[in-house]
Amino acid sequence: MEFLSSLIVEKLRKNHPKSENFRHAKRNWKKRAQTFSFSNFTLCLTFLFLYIPLFVIIVFSFNKSEGANFTGFSFRWYEELFLNSGDLWMSLLYSAIVALSSAMIATIFGTLAAIGISWYRFFGRNYIQSVSFLPMVLPEVIMGVSLLIFLSGINMNLGLGTIIIAHATFCLPFAYLMVSSRVDEFDYSIIEASHDLGANETQTLFKVIIPAIMPGIMSGFMMSVTLSIEDFVITSLVNGNVETLPIFVYNMIRHGVSPVINALSFVLIMIICFIAILLRKGLKSFAAAH
Repeated sequence: MEFLSSLIVEKLRKNHPKSENFRHAKRNWKKRAQTFSFSNFTLCLTFLFLYIPLFVIIVFSFNKSEGANFTGFSFRWYEELFLNSGDLWMSLLYSAIVALSSAMIATIFGTLAAIGISWYRFFGRNYIQSVSFLPMVLPEVIMGVSLLIFLSGINMNLGLGTIIIAHATFCLPFAYLMVSSRVDEFDYSIIEASHDLGANETQTLFKVIIPAIMPGIMSGFMMSVTLSIEDFVITSLVNGNVETLPIFVYNMIRHGVSPVINALSFVLIMIICFIAILLRKGLKSFAAAH
């Protein structure tokens, strides 16, 4: 019955006559889209600048030779990637461990900070809110050196743990910013309603607030993962002897670029696109349900 009613509503919506303003705006939009403009030209150049390198990487991942000229189609470098690149996969594993761990820490603290700073009034609130954005505006080399001095000052051995701490510190403001933008749009009357129904603070947090701001939490988590995986400067200062993927690629470049990197890049692009599509559909469904 619900399915039949939804079909009737959709049919009526399609058959409903559009207003004159709607038709006029649609005609103007089509005319603008068909006419050449500097904005369209700039947009096209921007997309070409961003995506042509990706296509070049994908094409040369199937190159038969190591040179800069395409000499023939081959799966040679994919075979090399999956069968003879143990160190490369180990560096990718380190990057995944660091990215997921630091993103989880940054997202938890960023979520709690966004809720606390947005809804509670306490001494030093404005100061904390201002200071929290410093890692976003400071150069990464300053962040890395300051973290190195601090970790050395507390006699902490450099390694996987120090990388996770450094990345969590660096990603925290980004997670906080993504979650706070969602918290600012939150209807506080829902919390009052949950209290009226007998829910305590913990129940309200986990059953009302977190489900409502989950899209912002997931956005902050994914942004933290991305920033952690691609970071090189901070990692190079606090890594000790641990080689994450950017460090490993940098060491490979010093001795000559291998097309195996192109093959790995294409594999990562496909995985990231697949995850992005799943998250986009999942977050839409989750937001609609809540």
